[in-house]
Amino acid sequence: MHTRDAPDAAALPGARATCISEETALVRVVVRGFGGVEQMELVEEPTPVPGAGQVVVRLTSIGLNHADLMARKGEYRLYSGDPPFTPGLEGGGVVESVGEGVDTVRAGDRVVLTPEAPRRTTRSNTCGTYRSHYLLPADKVFAAPANLPDEALGGLWLPFLTAYGCLVWRQQLREGQFVAIPAASSSVGLAAAQVARGCGAIPIGMTTSPSKIDRLRAMPEAPFEHFIATRNADGSDADWYHEVRRLTHGKGVDVFFDPVASGFFLDTEIRSVANYGTIWVYGLLGQPGKVDVTPLIRKHASIRGWVLGEIMDAGLDTVHGACREILDQIAAGAYRLPIGGTFPLAEVGRAHEEMERGRHIGKLVLIP
Repeated sequence: MHTRDAPDAAALPGARATCISEETALVRVVVRGFGGVEQMELVEEPTPVPGAGQVVVRLTSIGLNHADLMARKGEYRLYSGDPPFTPGLEGGGVVESVGEGVDTVRAGDRVVLTPEAPRRTTRSNTCGTYRSHYLLPADKVFAAPANLPDEALGGLWLPFLTAYGCLVWRQQLREGQFVAIPAASSSVGLAAAQVARGCGAIPIGMTTSPSKIDRLRAMPEAPFEHFIATRNADGSDADWYHEVRRLTHGKGVDVFFDPVASGFFLDTEIRSVANYGTIWVYGLLGQPGKVDVTPLIRKHASIRGWVLGEIMDAGLDTVHGACREILDQIAAGAYRLPIGGTFPLAEVGRAHEEMERGRHIGKLVLIP
């Protein structure tokens, strides 16, 4: 039998080339141990064959997320389990083959994997989307809108379902409310601005990088009404409280949608939140520090946590209903996913390093 080395194995630091048969076509990323990018390697396996009720999707797009980096480092074991495991929470592509009894999709259809499809179970750590082909039940894919590019098929849910689930499903955002969105250049921040606009709210983009503001203003996918730089040009923290008061006509922010939520930043949010306002915390990117919560009491305001798992745990009817609404908004042109960069799957280490640098605007995706 002829053999060949795994393609581009050297593109991953520390990756091992393995001899495989020419019939092998599936490529998958495996994290062998917690740590740096050198812990990831490419392996090749036989392409799966769909059983009854199943489909095989050839992935054209895999969303890259901070959760993937945390999992690789051992900081998110609820997601990863113990090594070895395959990362990846999002994916989309083209149906390559269907099993017996499948009549809802056909080979050649463009699809998006449902958000629950790649979630780890207690039985397997290998269900992540960092791979070229994905085997799953036929009812775990959505038909993709015709106007959604192939490279964006696998990058929707972490940005849009995170934002929609919090701001619409949980917060029930109302017309005219001020919504402050830190990390405005992130894919979640950009999705949140579009979701807020769809509700008639007023999104305020917040970024630590003043240089990003002009770039964001030029992007149709960034429909912020105002921008605030939360750091000065020399990198020191800016006191942006008075700017918030000016932009909101003295009212304060009705809703913060925040992945930073710590120290001086959270302290300023508490000072800046409006009466009866809410600070939603969906990440912990900031550094711990002292926070004065006493203004929350007199303002009747609150700090609440948000994770995508909350809407996922609400049941498939709820989460799939939200997904269909998001897909409808994409089809209508109201929601658009800006791609901040693409990387071949074989260069997943370089993609992780680029995400850690934080210089991009929008979604980073892997292309098998």
